[in-house]
Amino acid sequence: MVFSSILFMFIYLPIVLAVYYIVPARWRNLWLFIVNLVFYGWGEPVYILLMIFSICLNYVSGLLIGRYLPARRKKAKGVLILNTVLNLALLFFFKYFDLVAETLSMIPGVDIPALGLTLPIGISFYTFQTMSYPIDVYRGDGHVQKNFIKFGTFVALFPQLIAGPIVRYKDIAQQLDERHESADQFAAGVERFVVGLGKKVLIANNVGMLWDVYANAAPGQLTFVGAWMAAMAFSLQIYFDFSGYSDMAIGLGRMLGFTFLENFNYPYISRSVTEFWRRWHISLGTWFRDYVYFPLGGNRKGLPRQLLNLLIVWALTGIWHGASWTFLFWGLYYAFFLFLEKMFLLKWLQKHAVVGHIYTLLVAVSGWVIFQQTSVSQTAVFFRAMYGFGQGGFCCGQDLYYLAGFGTMLLIACVSCLPLGRDLFNRLPQKVRTVAAPVLLLAVLVISTAYLVDSTYNPFLYFRF
Repeated sequence: MVFSSILFMFIYLPIVLAVYYIVPARWRNLWLFIVNLVFYGWGEPVYILLMIFSICLNYVSGLLIGRYLPARRKKAKGVLILNTVLNLALLFFFKYFDLVAETLSMIPGVDIPALGLTLPIGISFYTFQTMSYPIDVYRGDGHVQKNFIKFGTFVALFPQLIAGPIVRYKDIAQQLDERHESADQFAAGVERFVVGLGKKVLIANNVGMLWDVYANAAPGQLTFVGAWMAAMAFSLQIYFDFSGYSDMAIGLGRMLGFTFLENFNYPYISRSVTEFWRRWHISLGTWFRDYVYFPLGGNRKGLPRQLLNLLIVWALTGIWHGASWTFLFWGLYYAFFLFLEKMFLLKWLQKHAVVGHIYTLLVAVSGWVIFQQTSVSQTAVFFRAMYGFGQGGFCCGQDLYYLAGFGTMLLIACVSCLPLGRDLFNRLPQKVRTVAAPVLLLAVLVISTAYLVDSTYNPFLYFRF
């Protein structure tokens, strides 16, 4: 089930909210736990069992670690290590087994059959989310949750279950015990949800159609202009798709009394790759920082060790996104630019803001080409065309046709990914904003609904991770 669907918006969500606010507060977590599992199992009911196993595994691990601490710290550490291995083993089996099997089968004499398993939706997100709980308990950063329903509600909470933001237990532990819903908070949640819906349906889906035109173009068909239009289209599509989902998740959380941390902060205004990754998918970046980078030593053991830690983190970040070697290359691609910035480039970029902004956009847009393509050869086709070495030349009639058709949408998307619109709106008199805001939100809701009525299945891009 996806947020941007008629089924979710006009059947599932109204029922969930109606019952949630009717039942006494002490029963609300139980209700959420039930509807969370319904939401998750809507497409593949069998994977509800996997979700329940993950909940039980980490719940019991948290109890054992809490029991052993502080007197028997070695036993607590043993439980933590076993829990981490089991979580990663599940993730590896469902997400990476076929990739490893196919790779090893390329060796003469080795034949490991692929299993062809359907990837459980959101397994990368909820695996990282559940793993953070016993780690935080072991570190003393979070308390042991003895109520199974509350813990299960945290793991399977439907607003952020499928594609984040990655919510750590310690960030909402108090909210699981006691939440204070209010009309203002609910209204703010509705507003945020509609904004995210508009990002996904009105912008991401439309600019994504331009990428689809060029995605698999042959070397002789892809021009310089076409390659850059396509790359820019996907860069905008993935931003509005994923930030739109995050907005909708944050909004849904507010409707239910939860406060989730922000996941995006206008990444395309960044002036360095370092800044870009502090603004993009913030919850994933902070997860790797706190649970991988810092434990490895961070930047406390000298520059060579810091660069090694960055290499490890970005190799893991790349492969986390998908079972394809192109994702690993994508992670190493960003590690390379972060190396340069750590060694000398960042200080120079901070003194040359315009150059820094152009450089960051070039790196990010080129990076999304690696991210989206499923083969190195097709990535190479795009790069050759984008940087003047392609076979298709500079421009062709097809490019002009699509530029005329999508030019306005691309311009709207470019402006919308900047804080300019927000700042201009906030400068309007309060009375004008009070009237304009609900009118604009209603228009976005109505137009988005019209698109959804006439559309087919349109999942979020990050659902595959």
